[in-house]
Amino acid sequence: QQRVRGQLGGAGGARTGQHKNRAGIAGRQRLEAQHRLGDRTVLDMQWQRDRFVRHIQASAQTGKPLVVHTRSASEDTLALLSAHMDRQVGGVLHCFTESREVAEAALDLGMHISLSGIVSFKSAKDLQEVAKWLPLDRLLIETDSPYLAPVPYRGKRNQPAWVRHVGECLAQLRGISLEDLAQATTRNFETLFKVKTSSLGV
Repeated sequence: QQRVRGQLGGAGGARTGQHKNRAGIAGRQRLEAQHRLGDRTVLDMQWQRDRFVRHIQASAQTGKPLVVHTRSASEDTLALLSAHMDRQVGGVLHCFTESREVAEAALDLGMHISLSGIVSFKSAKDLQEVAKWLPLDRLLIETDSPYLAPVPYRGKRNQPAWVRHVGECLAQLRGISLEDLAQATTRNFETLFKVKTSSLGV
């Protein structure tokens, strides 16, 4: 059986469906699946799905994009997004590590895809193939610090400044300049979150 475990909230410990923060998002939802229930019950699984639905509904009600982290729970995630999300509001699957098929389904729902330092790992060959394929106008980059530092800092405490290394890796994979990638991902960020980076002092 599959277990769904949720870690609710965004920066500062957002409450599900209630948090409005400066980045203009409806908080953050994380779904993880494992093949054993462990000390959790089927009711726990349903509890997490119910909270995820509330989170999606909060996004639609507030007009704030969703930020979702799914890991080995893509079937549940996509089904609930398909049933409940507002595609005009959109959102992002952040720290993406899933397959091209999952990415295609998420894009069809109006989501963006954000890649972290994982894409720079030598072992991430499948993810690198997805990174080459992703439409440039739906791509975002991140560090997900303080974890998952990109090469050449893998294993160290991550920091936002190292997002450049994620960008350099992606630019090389896609055969484009770092400047072109930076311009595209900045534009995508501004489009999704409806904010000008200049207003953030960036």
